[in-house]
Amino acid sequence: MPQVSNRLDFFTESVIRKMTRIANRYGAVNLSQGFPDFDPPKELREALKKAAEEGPHQYSITWGAQNFREALAKKQSKYMDIPIDPDTQIVVTCGSTEAMMAAMMTACKPGDKVIVFSPFYENYVADTILSGAEPIYVPLHPPTFHFDQEALKKAFEQNPKALILCNPSNPTGKVFTREELEFIADLAEKYDVFVITDEVYEHIVFEPNEHIYFASLPGMFERTISCSSLSKTYSITGWRLGYIIGPSQVIENARKVHDFLTVGAAAPLQEAAVAALKFSDAYYEELRKLYTEKRNIFLKGLDELGLKYTEPQGTYYVLVDISEFGAPSDTVFCEWLAREVGVAAVPGSSFFKEDVNHLIRFHFAKKTDTLKEALKRLSTLREKAKNAEWRIS
Repeated sequence: MPQVSNRLDFFTESVIRKMTRIANRYGAVNLSQGFPDFDPPKELREALKKAAEEGPHQYSITWGAQNFREALAKKQSKYMDIPIDPDTQIVVTCGSTEAMMAAMMTACKPGDKVIVFSPFYENYVADTILSGAEPIYVPLHPPTFHFDQEALKKAFEQNPKALILCNPSNPTGKVFTREELEFIADLAEKYDVFVITDEVYEHIVFEPNEHIYFASLPGMFERTISCSSLSKTYSITGWRLGYIIGPSQVIENARKVHDFLTVGAAAPLQEAAVAALKFSDAYYEELRKLYTEKRNIFLKGLDELGLKYTEPQGTYYVLVDISEFGAPSDTVFCEWLAREVGVAAVPGSSFFKEDVNHLIRFHFAKKTDTLKEALKRLSTLREKAKNAEWRIS
């Protein structure tokens, strides 16, 4: 039979989604794949019921329903502090996953180079390779996950076409400071580089940290392709509603890519989601409080268990150090953890270009009872690890 494309040799299946399947197999509490186990807001559920009854049920305009784009432009203009034209500067996508892929294919041609901070969300390298581009990795150094300015300068000197910026960062929970963003902006302007942002955790930031939209920095809107989604903000990861915001000439081309990738996002879900886009400031403040409480519950539990971690500034992820358990790899540890302890995590190595095998990622976007059950199971970790296969083999 014919051989499949060799570009598939350079990345694996999603380790995150694989860990969900492993969690399901063993009945583990799934703290691997980042989706909540609680419902979206009641107003949103009611709007969905109405859309199911009244429609629309056919295609909307390819780049997004008019009322959805108008509501999104109004909301994001306020939070990004820049005027956004719903007719020329937005394309609605099937989740931020498609948004990032469409942004990459819009910005890059085969042979271009793309700067990727490591650790990174696993899609970024796949997006780069599938676009025919080549990643340039710049490490983020724990525990603060800061970048070395000289290393970043050297990456820009390689004449990249784009830089991918995940802020707040998955998997680290880092929120980039204004000074860091301005340093990136200066280099992007000097070397004429696109900055493709992934800002899906824009509203999940813990005080005193502040999320600053890269496109809002002076002179940056024209070179920023801002990607995000409604998934995390409104607890609707299964609705697959994302978007790209950018200058009109970029969006014009991103719409072409989007059209032939997916045609369009689901019309009834766009109709229902308009209700969420009209929420007041109070909703986003309550969201911050909700996830601050969940973070505090989970981190307090980790403290009581004596597990080492890096405190997240944003997102709903935390990286935990498993060095003390002596596992041959984080992958072996995570599969054992799901099977023997009943809690699923993601091997940290799936996020790093560097040889990092001592970190795993948990998420805490769960009900309080779910988090407490996970912590109860983790309380058996050290005792069970004494008889782990790598210690008795």
